[in-house]
Amino acid sequence: MPAIEVGRICVKIAGREAGRKCVIVDIIDDNFVLITGPKQLTGVKRRRANIKHIEVLPEKIDIKKGASDEEVLEAIKAKGLEDFMRERVKPVLPPT
Repeated sequence: MPAIEVGRICVKIAGREAGRKCVIVDIIDDNFVLITGPKQLTGVKRRRANIKHIEVLPEKIDIKKGASDEEVLEAIKAKGLEDFMRERVKPVLPPT
């Protein structure tokens, strides 16, 4: 599994934004990270998220810690990942 690091692309697996892709912008502590979509691209607002509520993907973009939404969007466009970020992922629900 890839490490949780700034610039790593991940999928929200819990909450109202479940199934949407986002980017880790900052690491707050052992349990929380700051993520952003950015909102105009994926619909994920900049917010604090529990690391248990995100699934890390192998893709990574080059951004600095605490980058603005505009900087994140430019890095996504530079790597050509716009369509990849817009795709929704169907969350896998645990068996009942």
